[in-house]
Amino acid sequence: MNPLQKPKSLISIIIPAWNEEETLGTTLESIYLLNSKFQHHTLEIIVVDDGSTDYTRRVAIIWADKVIRHSTNLGKGAALTTGIKAASGDILMFLDADLGKSGVYADLLVEPIIQHTADMSIAVFPPAKKRGFGILKTIANQGASKMGGFKTKAALSGQRAIRREVLEEIGGLSDRFGIEVGLTIDVARHGYKICEVRVPFSHHETGKTWSGFMHRGKQLLDVGKVLVNRWKYSPRQ
Repeated sequence: MNPLQKPKSLISIIIPAWNEEETLGTTLESIYLLNSKFQHHTLEIIVVDDGSTDYTRRVAIIWADKVIRHSTNLGKGAALTTGIKAASGDILMFLDADLGKSGVYADLLVEPIIQHTADMSIAVFPPAKKRGFGILKTIANQGASKMGGFKTKAALSGQRAIRREVLEEIGGLSDRFGIEVGLTIDVARHGYKICEVRVPFSHHETGKTWSGFMHRGKQLLDVGKVLVNRWKYSPRQ
């Protein structure tokens, strides 16, 4: 290597996956294509198979640099924590397994971190085609905004980029579906800069179906636990 050439830094992309054999391959392929978009950064792709009962792991090993498997389903927060421990990069990006071809736009999400204009970036999705009643989203956004001091429109978004040092400072992640709301509040409370970026991501939408209501109900419980916990330990109390 040319001694005058700046060495490439590493971006670790962490993808928690649970029974995602149908969508994971397309997602990983699109993310792999991101390598051509970065001149001064190298990508490290890490998939954490969170106790899948299908062929998620077999799909992951085709594209990922590291594949880690939980023997049982421990939840998204635990899967991301496992991925963080295995990651080597100073910049971490969290992406869902069902982004499909839209994963190729992930460079838009990490750009504010690379340019040092933010310490954590959050992806804002295009308006959903299938919509629920918006109760969960409203509670999450208003709760995170009030308790963290950063007015957010996408507190539930799992697509994020963050500096490793920020995660080390805030001391970990919440469990299961409350992880994004908790992360938003904690990063804001520690005085780090957050930005929200519009990214043309797309993924599976549950809509107004029974399974959709059940899924959002579980999310609501987890988000509620995180908000209560952050309220108890609010620095303003």
